[in-house]
Amino acid sequence: MKTTSLLLPLLTAAYVSAHGFLSTFTINGKAFKGNVPSGNPAPSVIRQIITPEPNKGAKNPALTCGPGSTAGLLIADANPGDAVTFDWRAANLSHWLHNTGPMLTYMASCGSTACDKFDISKAKWFKVHQIGRTSGSADWAQADLMIGGVANATIPSTLAPGNYLLRHEIIALHLATSIGGAEFYPACAQIRVGGSQTGAPQPRELVSLPGAYSDSDPGIFDPSVFDANAKYVFPGPAIASLVSGGGIPASRSGATTPTKSVPSQASSTSKPASKSCKIKNRAAGPSHV
Repeated sequence: MKTTSLLLPLLTAAYVSAHGFLSTFTINGKAFKGNVPSGNPAPSVIRQIITPEPNKGAKNPALTCGPGSTAGLLIADANPGDAVTFDWRAANLSHWLHNTGPMLTYMASCGSTACDKFDISKAKWFKVHQIGRTSGSADWAQADLMIGGVANATIPSTLAPGNYLLRHEIIALHLATSIGGAEFYPACAQIRVGGSQTGAPQPRELVSLPGAYSDSDPGIFDPSVFDANAKYVFPGPAIASLVSGGGIPASRSGATTPTKSVPSQASSTSKPASKSCKIKNRAAGPSHV
């Protein structure tokens, strides 16, 4: 009994620190810090959430941009083909602690409204990237975040100019052998894409979040999640065709010229990120299991 009482605080601390938030977002090497959940807000391009706790249930309103998310004060400027990275941290700012499940990246047009003024409940999302297990390995790419990695994606090289929300999502599947066990961690950044490209998603590629997932989807309820030989089925829509050069011209999709908003300001700088959609390791830090 005494041993149990001594271990409980340690187990509780480890459990709480395992939940987290998007700490830093970079675009073309320019870094923007996020605000800790429910902390005093500073200007950021990342929407601030109210809690780092996991979001359960595929119909949970928190699946849009995180629980109780509020708009940031900044807009990050971007161009088609720019590399972006997502640095996820535990609630205590240690490395991310989950290691099982996919990471997905979506975008949504805010139309003529700057995304810090946009009603996110009206967003229609298209998928631009997804990654499950590391190629040729039984390990999930998410596990690299535990050793200081950051998740990478790329703004589609054919994307038309406009105001966009960029949504990154981690789905932790360590409890997904039971329906309702999956944990969703979404986060959104506000960007303004320039350039002169014309690509836009097909209407059939647009989804609502929540709305695109079901708790019984194979990639969310996954009894074989720990079987390295089992094929993983990603939830949600397929990657939008514009990512591979398809899609439709923006003039036919309803895309509009972006409005001016608060100028983007980088909180710090880093070396330009790779344009690969794989995980990029930051400076080595202590591993948390």
